[in-house]
Amino acid sequence: QVQLVESGGGLVQPGGSLRLSCAASGKIFFINAMGWYRQLPGKQRELVASITSGGSTNYADSVKGRFTISRDNAKNTVYLQMNSLKPEDTAVYYCNALLRTGLGPSGNYWGQGTQVTVSS
Repeated sequence: QVQLVESGGGLVQPGGSLRLSCAASGKIFFINAMGWYRQLPGKQRELVASITSGGSTNYADSVKGRFTISRDNAKNTVYLQMNSLKPEDTAVYYCNALLRTGLGPSGNYWGQGTQVTVSS
């Protein structure tokens, strides 16, 4: 069984910074990619940023230049450094991992979500 455990959410003022962490544990053979998604009530979950095992990154246009995703492969951990936060960044942030637990196909796994609130 695989678990993704997130940490680092909270309340921050506009213009402030937060760093999210997500550690994957359990029966993990190989992690193809990890990423962060966010979701507002009544809206679809959207991609914020992702990073492959080789370090290639992808960002939503709304966070480019403000957010940085990074990954520690040895620790199966992904980070999201969020700077210059805006009220519209307020959402529940979910960690995602595309990984294999054996020699079979990859599967999608999700964390429990962490609330980020940007407000004065």
